[in-house]
Amino acid sequence: MSKVITLGEIMLRLSTKVGQRISGAESFEAHYGGGEANVAVSLANFGHQVAFASKVPNNLLGKAAIQHLKAVGVDTSTMLVGGPRLGTYYLEAGIGNRAAKVIYDRAGSSFAKICENEWTTNLLAGAEILHLSGITAALSPRWCELLVELMQQARQQDCKVSFDINYRGNLWSQKKAGQALEKLLPHVDYCSAGKLDAIHLLGIAERTGSEDQLPSYYQAIQEKFPTIELLYSTKRVVHSASSHELTGTVWQASTYCESNTHKLDPIVDRVGGGDAFSAGILHGILTKMSLQATVDFATATAALKHTVLGDANQFDSQEVETYLMNGSGAINR
Repeated sequence: MSKVITLGEIMLRLSTKVGQRISGAESFEAHYGGGEANVAVSLANFGHQVAFASKVPNNLLGKAAIQHLKAVGVDTSTMLVGGPRLGTYYLEAGIGNRAAKVIYDRAGSSFAKICENEWTTNLLAGAEILHLSGITAALSPRWCELLVELMQQARQQDCKVSFDINYRGNLWSQKKAGQALEKLLPHVDYCSAGKLDAIHLLGIAERTGSEDQLPSYYQAIQEKFPTIELLYSTKRVVHSASSHELTGTVWQASTYCESNTHKLDPIVDRVGGGDAFSAGILHGILTKMSLQATVDFATATAALKHTVLGDANQFDSQEVETYLMNGSGAINR
């Protein structure tokens, strides 16, 4: 349907079983994923023409990561092969009042060590959207510069830039993230950012009283970064690691929409829920859905992602629409 390029790091995820600590685990479940790769998988499931750009080592782990993407129809012709290693992260599954825990082992990965544009062809030729995230900018100062260069190229080629702030405290400080975002966001068209991002990363003063509402923060972000035409995020109420309530939000041209609230209980796997939401927003943009239909679809996609293991959404657009219509766990016969 539409051509989208996502660029970022794909990693091997090693997860404990529910009820196990990393320190005592004798085995781990293996999955492949990463924020931008997860968005690519979702968009491919929705029927879009999407390519993922990254770099993996020339070994069986690198091949497995590429196969993970190919299996669902993601174009991997933009994948580079080489470098020392595949980034890895460990996930200690949470349950009840014990939150999940992540340990990164990604320093010196094939992707992180990129210090110049290694793609010999024009990545963005014919693309409608380039999707990136703050996780890539956190890997090195040079990667932050490369993202700015890619964003500038996208604007020159009439390609919209989608950016998920995706702040990770394990990767960098709020101060460093804020300094990088000041350079990145002037080149962004669609942005995933919420209230806490606005206050702690973008230097926007916290509102008081009736002004302390998400639309007010969206308006302030757009005024600070005028190129941004659409903002979105989720509101999550956490009752326990296994039980959440999720509401999607989107803002464009001073129009604000919220989805219905989805009760997520029990949660099978929270990782990748935000990426599924981002992909749902991009799907709505690409298929020219109304703002309300876009956020409804995106939130339903995120809700369904919580019901399956692994980083990536496994549902196609028809399954998401069916879930929206039924709104329950009833058997579809």
